[in-house]
Amino acid sequence: MDARTVKTIEDAKKIVEARGLSHVKVGLFDNDGIMRGKYMSKEKFFSSLDNGFAFCDVVLGWDAKDQLYDNTTYTGWHTGYPDAPVKILPDTCRDVLDEDGMLLFIAEFDEQASSICPRATLRRVLDQYDALGLNVFAAFEYEFFVFKETPHSIREKNYHDLEPITPDWFGYSMIRNSTYLELYQQLLGLSQTMDFPIEGLHSETGPGVLEAALSVDSAMNASDKAALFKTYTKVLAQRNDLIATFMAKWSNDYPGQSGHIHISLQNKDGSSAFYDANGQHNMSPLQRHFVAGLQRLMPEMLCMVAPTVNSYRRMIPGFWAPTHATWAVENRTTSLRVIPGSAKSQRVEYRIGAADGNPYLALAAALASGLCGITNNWEPGESIIGNAYEQEIPDELKLPATLWDAAQRFKASRYAKEILGEAFVEHFAASREWEEREFRKAVTDWELKRYFEII
Repeated sequence: MDARTVKTIEDAKKIVEARGLSHVKVGLFDNDGIMRGKYMSKEKFFSSLDNGFAFCDVVLGWDAKDQLYDNTTYTGWHTGYPDAPVKILPDTCRDVLDEDGMLLFIAEFDEQASSICPRATLRRVLDQYDALGLNVFAAFEYEFFVFKETPHSIREKNYHDLEPITPDWFGYSMIRNSTYLELYQQLLGLSQTMDFPIEGLHSETGPGVLEAALSVDSAMNASDKAALFKTYTKVLAQRNDLIATFMAKWSNDYPGQSGHIHISLQNKDGSSAFYDANGQHNMSPLQRHFVAGLQRLMPEMLCMVAPTVNSYRRMIPGFWAPTHATWAVENRTTSLRVIPGSAKSQRVEYRIGAADGNPYLALAAALASGLCGITNNWEPGESIIGNAYEQEIPDELKLPATLWDAAQRFKASRYAKEILGEAFVEHFAASREWEEREFRKAVTDWELKRYFEII
């Protein structure tokens, strides 16, 4: 039985029995898109399929370094960190890299915990599209740097003088992908084994940087695939004594790392909701409203798409990252790139996102914004012609420059609360405020070099 044919609880039990497994892997994704999970015995797994299981809610109450939020309502020391209900999703079943016969299942927080669970938050947005008779499709693209380092060596070097797998700037290099063919082929093989197919894989411009474009799928499947791609690309690298990083910008000398999302909408009959052969650039009125929502609410939703302090280091003019809520047709200097084509290919590329974003939340932010544009019949501003970095942008379309400012805009957004839920907005905004406060406690190298001797 093939893992990806599993759809029901009974299917899940049958494949475990057929493979003679004593344990399976079960994982879920936290606020920052980090996969947390465990090996689970067959008996516990079968019981959990039928009845759900419990997972400590600290997973929703700590940061990327397991430090506990001190400012959230749902979970914290004041609640005692109880278990929260979790449901296993049979149709997420996958084979696992280098674990013969092992199976992986994704889980999702249930009941009250679902109000702040990233995957459940995306599900709520998708339900609203379904109610409008629309299906959402998406495809994620990620840039990531790979180094000849290990988790131990990067710490021994204090994250300085790291050695990329390749030197210099050499985008789309056939030399690089042929010289390092084993790594490229392993990545392609991994993507097939675990069902997050890579449509394109190439070197990007910078030392040791790769870009992978994942194949399009329905929105939830696409997000699962993106989250698993990030997780298991890191696993594959470390099993080869390498390190892959998806942080937004690791060096002042090189461009940041993007996490772009291509989005299209279909009607329930399978026809494109974005394509209109008689519209300018083949854009239907609905696509225009969708783009208008993305543009207008980008400043309010930014912390879901740029969720770390480091995210804002990337948004610098001239380094291939957009800096304001702009749109254009086939223009990579803007935040939104409308890609005209056929009924099959008409779409919009949401280019503001960095590689450090949680895929579920980045897509939820984009779709929540687009939904407001559709339901309110908003129209986008004038499209950009030429270089967006050099043009004057209205104040309302300028993006917050820091994570703290972005969290304040998000916390005050009535549209975010309406679409995503007040509980989620409160919780996630607080988690970003925590992240920024943790940064403010740190003394940086820049400060030492600037002030230590001279000031």
